[in-house]
Amino acid sequence: MDSLSALLEGFATAMQPQYLLTALFGVFIGTAVGVLPGIGPAMTVALLLPLTYTLDPTGALILFAGIYYGGMYGGSTTSILLNTPGESASIVTALEGNRMAKAGRGAAALATAAIGSFVAGTVATVLLTFLAPGIARLAVQLGPADYFALIVVAFLTVGALLGSSVPRGLVSLGLGLVLGLVGTEVLSGQQRYTFGVPSLADGIDIVLIAVGLFAVGETLYVASRLRHGSVRVIPVDRGWRTWLTRDDLRRSWKPWLRGTAIGFPIGTIPAGGADVATFLSYAAERRLAKGTARAEFGRGAIEGVAGPESANNAAAAGVLVPLLTLGLPTTATAAIIISAFQSYGIRPGPLLFENESGLVWALIASLYIGNVLLIVLNLPLVGMWVKVLRIPRPYLYGGILAFAGLGAYALHFNVIDTVTLLAVGLVGFLMRRYGYPVAPMVVGGILGPMAEEQLRKSMAISQGDLLYLVHSPFAIVAYATLAVIVVIGVWLKRRRARLESAPVLVPTGALPAVEAPAASGPDRGSHGPETRE
Repeated sequence: MDSLSALLEGFATAMQPQYLLTALFGVFIGTAVGVLPGIGPAMTVALLLPLTYTLDPTGALILFAGIYYGGMYGGSTTSILLNTPGESASIVTALEGNRMAKAGRGAAALATAAIGSFVAGTVATVLLTFLAPGIARLAVQLGPADYFALIVVAFLTVGALLGSSVPRGLVSLGLGLVLGLVGTEVLSGQQRYTFGVPSLADGIDIVLIAVGLFAVGETLYVASRLRHGSVRVIPVDRGWRTWLTRDDLRRSWKPWLRGTAIGFPIGTIPAGGADVATFLSYAAERRLAKGTARAEFGRGAIEGVAGPESANNAAAAGVLVPLLTLGLPTTATAAIIISAFQSYGIRPGPLLFENESGLVWALIASLYIGNVLLIVLNLPLVGMWVKVLRIPRPYLYGGILAFAGLGAYALHFNVIDTVTLLAVGLVGFLMRRYGYPVAPMVVGGILGPMAEEQLRKSMAISQGDLLYLVHSPFAIVAYATLAVIVVIGVWLKRRRARLESAPVLVPTGALPAVEAPAASGPDRGSHGPETRE
């Protein structure tokens, strides 16, 4: 009942007029940016991060939550109408949703994605409400060695499981750790890796790393592969009130619930996030489909949109469990959310529910509100989002770079910050060009200083005895769990690879063939690449 009363207090805060308007603006602007080709949720959140600087912490995080959920939903519109996934988790949506659109059922695909996002987001937020406080109470009892074990788990799983290559993921993680070492060492007060630049004495702000990699680097990469000419967007005809038929609802409600059940637990552990959850959901729906529905898979089955979109949004809420309770980011977007907390001097972790109770419960309440606003706004406004998709690409990407540069300068009104942003952005471009995932780099920049702090505390307590790091039952269980997670993650990735390569068997004459989603690669001209972070 404590969680319920605290949630009601959070609603009392989040329902204040200024915070309701903040949530509405966040959902609107998050969807507007997220719907643009090639811009996934991580890039949306990183790009719009500077908008939160002028608000109080509660208002800023409510705005951020709206941007987060809006960006998650916006990618489905791009995938369905433009066949351009903004991130790898939207590939399945493009696979079936775009085929529905080409068959004249784009309206139904958009509607089932929107309602599925609402159902999954609401159910997952309920689970977050009742699970997070208990996990936080347990985490308060952890010692430095236990917390260091958790950070090691986050390091290796995120570094190894993000991206198609384990070595490349670890290289990216190592770059992030190096950036995290820049600044003044806490115990000795000595500066390191500052090269005599006074503004680097406080370290490189994680916001600059996140925006540089996801906004500047990604934009340069997309623009370098830009095709000239107009963009073909599949029109959405009928009114939104007639989008879903009774048969569509009958076929969609079970995939919505199954996708939620698959997505939330996978989101709470560092085992691939929404990317893996969507493919598992798609596999489940294909296996369970019968009759006509089975024949439609690969040709535009509504179950192939409803299940994965629900899994995607449920995993997004699941990511907030380790983030709020342990301070551990398990996805790229979660890493950027942590940077938003840190910009206000708030450190997510075991003490967050005690030290910042009012703020965190207002944030959780705003997730419920944001889900409602999301479906109320996006069903009627799909026609407007279709027009946004037609923005000329040179203006679009030029505007993103200008906005990112102004945001970096506004951080401390320091030119060095802008130069740092451009340097990190160039590194991000080269990493994307040569297939290195950028998400582990952000995670390394955030968790590196935390790991150093906990390791130094452990060594001080044990007087340099390394066995102290594995002296507690919790630490032993954490390292054992790490081994299990890595094995499961490798299995999930191999299963996903088999699903991607498996041919779809369709009876002769069932439906007309349509083109497959464009593959990601150097030879592909793109309005927006698949983003695997």
